[in-house]
Amino acid sequence: MALEHAEVLRAAHLARIDLSENDAAHYHDDLGRILEMVDQLQALDTEGVAPLAHPLDATQRLRADEVTENDQREHFQRCAPQVENGLYLVPRVVE
Repeated sequence: MALEHAEVLRAAHLARIDLSENDAAHYHDDLGRILEMVDQLQALDTEGVAPLAHPLDATQRLRADEVTENDQREHFQRCAPQVENGLYLVPRVVE
């Protein structure tokens, strides 16, 4: 995929990046090499290759799903201005 100098300047404008002509030429070369590499990767035959989430077939140790704290809702709601049925009541903000 060929990249035009004007496309680099347009992308910089859309990204709100102020590029000088010298910088734009530098980025034009770099982006061109990146796009060439992407083209090479797309040309590879990946038929029958399973996608990987991670290159190593490793599993993480998981902790047991256990309750570690006591229910303190009543304690915390004692100091609330208004509570009803275990819920905090707050003033209406949006009409």
